Amino acid sequence: MNVIIVIAQKEHYVYAAEICDTIETSALQRCTGIAKRTPEYIRKKIDMQDAVIALENGKFAGFCYIESWSHGKFVAHSGLIVHPDYRHLGLAKKIKTFVFDYSQKKYPEAKIFGITTGLAVMKINSDLGYRPVPFSELTDDPSFWSGCRTCSNFDILQRKENKMCLCTGMLYDPNEKRKPKATYTFNQKVLSRLKNIKQALFLKK
Repeated sequence: MNVIIVIAQKEHYVYAAEICDTIETSALQRCTGIAKRTPEYIRKKIDMQDAVIALENGKFAGFCYIESWSHGKFVAHSGLIVHPDYRHLGLAKKIKTFVFDYSQKKYPEAKIFGITTGLAVMKINSDLGYRPVPFSELTDDPSFWSGCRTCSNFDILQRKENKMCLCTGMLYDPNEKRKPKATYTFNQKVLSRLKNIKQALFLKK
């Protein structure tokens, strides 16, 4: 696999529609309720130097972008996606690590957070030093939560007043005196059970 990961530039506009289609198809297949993106929004993130793309000889392999909230106090990595031809090769972790390091350089004081239902993403985040947190520790910026409107689970978030949903919140605070990463062991069984409990509670009619 000869994949390169770079900060996306205008020359990468041509991949915007494919990126959106890949994100939406993946969400439908896994029933994760990922919010939809548009090619226009992807191009905007590229213009802001807030996107990274993975390519192999000009073929789209993966993508992720950065969002800034609460006047730069928080940043999130969104739209992390790997093309089906490049899955199960460790590329998602490479992209996430690249954008994580880039975020710390561009937004050195910001807390980095994410919400996800994917156990694989939770594992990657945990390895990078994130910890699971309640939504109350994340940004309260209304524009962030309004981005969940296109998610199939948005009604749950509304019913719970933005305090919880099927997603798990995870946070990396650069100002915390962290213990060795080994202390933050990713317990897949526990988080998987938590996810199942949420689904049983929130999805029952």
